[in-house]
Amino acid sequence: MEFSHIPVMAEECINGLNIDPDGIYVDGTVGGAGHSSLIAARLSEKGRLIALDRDPDAVAVASERLSAFKNVQVVHSNYSQIRDVLDDLGIDYVDGILMDLGVSSYQLDEGSRGFSYHSDAPLDMRMSKEGMSAADVVNTFSEEELAKIIFEYGEEKFSRRIASNIVSERALRPLETTGQLADIVRESVPQKARREKNPCKKTFQAIRIAVNGELDHLSEGLDRAFHSLKGSGRLAVITFHSLEDRLVKQRFAGWCRGCICPPDFPQCVCGRKPEGRLVNRKPVEAGEEELERNKRSRSAKLRIIERSADVNG
Repeated sequence: MEFSHIPVMAEECINGLNIDPDGIYVDGTVGGAGHSSLIAARLSEKGRLIALDRDPDAVAVASERLSAFKNVQVVHSNYSQIRDVLDDLGIDYVDGILMDLGVSSYQLDEGSRGFSYHSDAPLDMRMSKEGMSAADVVNTFSEEELAKIIFEYGEEKFSRRIASNIVSERALRPLETTGQLADIVRESVPQKARREKNPCKKTFQAIRIAVNGELDHLSEGLDRAFHSLKGSGRLAVITFHSLEDRLVKQRFAGWCRGCICPPDFPQCVCGRKPEGRLVNRKPVEAGEEELERNKRSRSAKLRIIERSADVNG
């Protein structure tokens, strides 16, 4: 299986980062090195790119694909640890950071990784190939915990019924494959829901998020990434579902907010200044041409923030 590296909204990302050829950049989710290759190609000999990924398969592939660029370093790490990585490399601040979130096309297409409900494979879903797996979640979490995960992370209105049926089925035999889980989900939703769309998507998304701690890592990663930027440096984030996008939108809005004094105060006493400004007020979405070429871009939203020029660094 070839590690897919079709970069989503490539031109929009590269333009949004406003790349300085002599600058230092971080790709927090290198994947198949699609975006990283484009960033590296814009850099001079003085420029530098640090490419991170938690998936060892991605690190191996990206290392090979980026080997022609002498100023690129690929590191096996989660983007939530970006500050630790930069500290280890002796880098205080960077000029730009890109985070392309969610599951990669390779992870979805490689059936053995257990992310997809389209093929029968071991229930895994671990991006890092380490720690708790999807099988651990569905076989050991309580019915209440499963219902909460499926409702909150999948926004699935039939979460309680799905959780109840998971617990009933695992009492008969352990749930070990994606096919088993998919069958349970399909049998748990009304016929109308099965006809309208694939009923497995939300539950699989929810369990994947839980297995990989995606929202916790995103919250940590956003804070550490933004505060690792130089003045006028930019953070570009591509999200693929509403939970991610809402978190990014709210965090960006907080950094762009100035005075927080009560509205009835005659003048500001808090002295709070905006830490950044939005480069794009509304999220950038893929155009029709890209949508035809790359289905993964259909739900993608790109948000970009620039750190204030007068920050230290």
